Amino acid sequence: MLSASPMAASNHFSGAGTSFHSLFDNVDAMSIQGYLADGTVVYWNRASEQIYGYSPEEALGSNLYDLIIPPDLLDVVRASVKEMFETGQGIAPGRLELRHKDGHLLPVYSSHTVVRVPGQPTVLFCMDTDIREIERTEGELRIAAVAFEAQQGMVITDAQGLILRVNQALTRATGYTAAEVMGCTPEVFQAERQGTEIFREAWLAVAQTGNWQGEMWCRRKTGMTFAAWVSVNAVSDSNGRVTHYVCTQTDITERKLAEARIAQLAFYDALTGLPNRQLLLDRLQQAVAECVRQPCWGALFFIDIDHFKTLNDTLGHDVGDDLLRAMAQRLNATLRKVDTAARFGGDEFVVLIEQLGPSAAEAAPRAQAVGEKILQALSQPVRLGDHHYQGSASMGVTLFSSQACGVDDLLKQADLALYEAKAAGRNTLRFFDPEMQAAVSQRALTVAGLREALLRKQFLLYFQPQVDTSGRVCGAEALVRWERPGIGIVQPGEFISIAEEAGLIVPLGRWVLEAACQQLARWDKDERTRDLTLAVNVSAGQFRRAEFIDHVVAAIQGSSVDPGKLKLELTESLLVEDLDGVVAKMAALKALGIGLALDDFGTGYSSLAYLRRLPLDELKVDRSFVRDVLVDPKSAAIARTIVVLGQTLGLEVIAEGVETVGQRELLVEMGCQAYQGYLFSRPLPLLAFERFVEAAWREGDAPKNSAKPTDWRQ
Repeated sequence: MLSASPMAASNHFSGAGTSFHSLFDNVDAMSIQGYLADGTVVYWNRASEQIYGYSPEEALGSNLYDLIIPPDLLDVVRASVKEMFETGQGIAPGRLELRHKDGHLLPVYSSHTVVRVPGQPTVLFCMDTDIREIERTEGELRIAAVAFEAQQGMVITDAQGLILRVNQALTRATGYTAAEVMGCTPEVFQAERQGTEIFREAWLAVAQTGNWQGEMWCRRKTGMTFAAWVSVNAVSDSNGRVTHYVCTQTDITERKLAEARIAQLAFYDALTGLPNRQLLLDRLQQAVAECVRQPCWGALFFIDIDHFKTLNDTLGHDVGDDLLRAMAQRLNATLRKVDTAARFGGDEFVVLIEQLGPSAAEAAPRAQAVGEKILQALSQPVRLGDHHYQGSASMGVTLFSSQACGVDDLLKQADLALYEAKAAGRNTLRFFDPEMQAAVSQRALTVAGLREALLRKQFLLYFQPQVDTSGRVCGAEALVRWERPGIGIVQPGEFISIAEEAGLIVPLGRWVLEAACQQLARWDKDERTRDLTLAVNVSAGQFRRAEFIDHVVAAIQGSSVDPGKLKLELTESLLVEDLDGVVAKMAALKALGIGLALDDFGTGYSSLAYLRRLPLDELKVDRSFVRDVLVDPKSAAIARTIVVLGQTLGLEVIAEGVETVGQRELLVEMGCQAYQGYLFSRPLPLLAFERFVEAAWREGDAPKNSAKPTDWRQ
């Protein structure tokens, strides 16, 4: 995998290939190989060449069964490999005799682990240690202990298991001198982490069969522990009576560390140290299965850091990484050791909690208490370098039991609940409800319908008149409607936000822009409409696209419209990121002769510092201020301030949402120059709008005190 072969490990471990290479390719004492389910070799380190004779170039891309498996083991190995890929678990480690390149058989101690990485093929890793020397030494010891001073640590005991002699290799490995262990049993080397059970099993096996071998955790004189492969053989006299026991010990700590490192790379997030998506999915599957064996309820929490992208973009990715690490630590500190907190990706975390109670009625309040504790912990201030940051998180929760659906469905349910928590204002939690699933299903139908509508051009424009202080129709705002087959006219409030989330707002916005330019070109041929301007809303996602200016130019050139009659309405949310880039784009639009308006002014990130930099033509007073202008002195003061500010900066000011004569009169008194709202007309389909303009043009004045707005359905 990490050779010059195209089957490099870096292609398998996205983002972890370099560290994998440095960890394992230079491990000289252990052969590490990687295989796909069909036996194809995808990793072959240098030690593999030393043990089996095949270079990485010869081995990579070849097949396990053709390289090192003897004919008499083919069926057994195929069955074992199949079992490991199906279960995801390595079979028990043990001795094997495998084939060298030149055909001779060699004994190895082999262990296995299965690594699954999302989006990549599963790989079986085999770790083999050449034990030819061990076997030769053991054979010689059974005869006369000629090779007592071998590289493996050795202990000779009497028939009662008391140590008579140890070799220099054991002294070097453990730090004990012969004098210090003489008369003790081999349990003096036992590590506390292991317990005594394995020693009892070993001596029982030796008593029954004359030998035992296996892994043990041993202790050095300093107290440090190490993993060892231990072999115990009974030595008998000519009468078959056991006279001695010979124990050999090989340090396999390096192999155990390699296994742990592989598991760390495959199953834990490098940034936070939390379990990753793969390990979380495995544990969730086990939790659901456990609910079947022992009826109980658990909970799955989907957590998203609020406004993380804004922090990441404004303070930098290093600060964002610091925040993720801090949140991971707080999650771990909040939960029990038996619970699982995982980083699912980006700023998303998932928490799995089991054994919350035998019923949903008991599990739900406990899950809520846990969720609120987590939210409180994540909302505490945190120091990020030179910055003090107080963030928050949103959380979706779903409960599961023995009747739970699949793992993927549980994650979808928790994600849906998270979406509801965000919609509720963030920094809160929501439980999954079946009604959410119905809403999502409906949303999916809407998205599919929108895609079809873009292909079949099922959208049309409505026009809301804009009038000046004299009541003359001076322009209109173009508003999109969806003419959905079998349903009728669909209002934008029912599909615009869905189009934005589904990534369809850009093609939809482009269609609106092109349709508006074509309509302006047609109006230019009629003296009653040729002086009208037409305002088009531009979404933040549409404006930020690199090709947006090209789309505008194409729409103008394609319709041959006078660009001075086109007005683009931008929102303040655009100004949160890359103000310099926004100003540059606006300047380019201005150079084309297009008018620019700032929509919903005063409701977003209003700042005089950026306002003076923007090449604007118009400010729009938001309807929320206009609505309360007669009853709320603060709203009236804000509206008056916006009007005065516009006049001071040489900008036109238009008020939207004007519904009463009193509102209009007060706005006129403030100096507002233009208005739109139900007082004059609702948004109208094309023919109704043109009749409205014609009537105003014919009468020389538009309706000023219409208590009953024009019926847009006519």
